[in-house]
Amino acid sequence: MTSTVIDYGAGNLLSVTNALRQLGAEPQIAAAPDALADSGHLILPGVGSFGDCMRELTRRGFAGPIRDWIAADRPFLGICLGYQLLFEGSDESPDVPGLGIFPGRVARFAPSSLKIPHIGWNSAAPVRPEHPLWDGLGPDPYFYFVHSYFPVPRDPALVATRTDYGESFASSIQQGRLLATQFHPEKSQTAGLRLLANFLRQ
Repeated sequence: MTSTVIDYGAGNLLSVTNALRQLGAEPQIAAAPDALADSGHLILPGVGSFGDCMRELTRRGFAGPIRDWIAADRPFLGICLGYQLLFEGSDESPDVPGLGIFPGRVARFAPSSLKIPHIGWNSAAPVRPEHPLWDGLGPDPYFYFVHSYFPVPRDPALVATRTDYGESFASSIQQGRLLATQFHPEKSQTAGLRLLANFLRQ
């Protein structure tokens, strides 16, 4: 089945599609919702501000199809902003509702001596390391992060990994065949490719 990467003008499409091709997948880029019809795996990347990206996602008609896809428990991967958009809203754009698929809000890192945005390599410790998504990754895999905001899920059962950067935050969530990550697996070398391969096996 085809792996489809949603193009709404705010995603790092080249890095994502290149990583998928390294794994033998033949990704397609979808600029409109009708391109999702023949997809097996759906990927929502994202770079930019929460409000701008959510408005563009809605304008291009993707919001409803994404909600339907996830409700049907079809394989879905959200990356960085594509993770944040799954929640009800963000402190970055308080007047713009998110997709509202999961209860919770996206918060900014609290002021500290650490640099914001959080840029670079950090560990993402799996909460359920026995889950097939984390197969072969060990207890403390390292991934690449670039962000100033992170989701705070109201349901702790959603949390798949936790990361420390001045505070502990949910660096990914998992439910059914959905995975969403604050880190960038497509930029995370061996660990990232292994996680993407595990996702594509769903």
